[in-house]
Amino acid sequence: MPRQARIDAPGALHHIICRGIEGRKIFHDDCDRDDFVTRLSLILTDTSTRCYAWALLSNHLHLLLQTGTTSVATVMRRLLTGYAVSFNYRHHRSGHLFQNRYKSILCEEEQYLLELLRYIHLNPLRAGIVLSMDELAKYPYSGHRTLLSGNSQGWQETGAVLERFSEQRRTAVRQYLSFIADGYSQGKRPDLTGGGLVRSAGGWEQVKSMRQSGAMSKSDERILGGSDFVSAILAQADEVVNKKNDYQRLGIDFDAAVQKAAETLSLLKSDVITAGKHPQRVKARSLVCYWAVREMGLSATSVGERLNLTQSAVSRAVVRGEALAAELGIVLGDGNA
Repeated sequence: MPRQARIDAPGALHHIICRGIEGRKIFHDDCDRDDFVTRLSLILTDTSTRCYAWALLSNHLHLLLQTGTTSVATVMRRLLTGYAVSFNYRHHRSGHLFQNRYKSILCEEEQYLLELLRYIHLNPLRAGIVLSMDELAKYPYSGHRTLLSGNSQGWQETGAVLERFSEQRRTAVRQYLSFIADGYSQGKRPDLTGGGLVRSAGGWEQVKSMRQSGAMSKSDERILGGSDFVSAILAQADEVVNKKNDYQRLGIDFDAAVQKAAETLSLLKSDVITAGKHPQRVKARSLVCYWAVREMGLSATSVGERLNLTQSAVSRAVVRGEALAAELGIVLGDGNA
């Protein structure tokens, strides 16, 4: 059975689980862990990807990420490829380091963000890496210690998490810690990492109740959320795929986007391709970035290479381009400049 494509969208929340091949270690020592964290911090900052929770164990890792305009696939490819090359060189090995594809579960934020944050940050304790809540608070390779200490690392979201508990920092930390401790007694959470129907329905009890009543629910193994959320995400994914296919059928490609932007803002195509800070040129290049990344599905990296922009600059341009397209009321495929 062919594997399903990953689902992603700007602002989507993803629970990432990545395991070592054949259950082997992906971190042998603190040098490995420090290398991974350094790479993670640089890539998340460069791509404007938000991190709410993370934990490194010996043979796997968990991340809770919210994407910006750079896809989760691009973020993870850069992270895992770079780390694997460094790991293999350092440990004099070759071959694959990670087991198949990493697991990416798109999550309904309001319902599951805190539950997933608690699940991820308790992993070192459940795995026996630390033996108590006190030790967990000192464990340097998870986001739990950062939330308690107040020493923001810049790339990890701390304020946005603690504000969900209280506006006062001390009270927020105390309530957050109580919330984490309460979760330890829950044991493993198959409803957060298991099959599609279980996750999409919100847990085993709801699935059982639905089956008893004969109710049906939309489900997908790539999504963690209620039936309405799953349906909306799948519809959105279908819309994106259909738009990409339409552009391909009509022969609308990157060059066509450049031409459209040039005509819209009364520029030459060469003006759009060439970097510069003239307001009209910046607007045109922003439109191209928006159309290419959001509607054509090109990576921010490939668009940056064509426009001589960094990946983070492309991400910022996508946001500007989306606002400008809405303001001007222009659509790439409408045939009107």
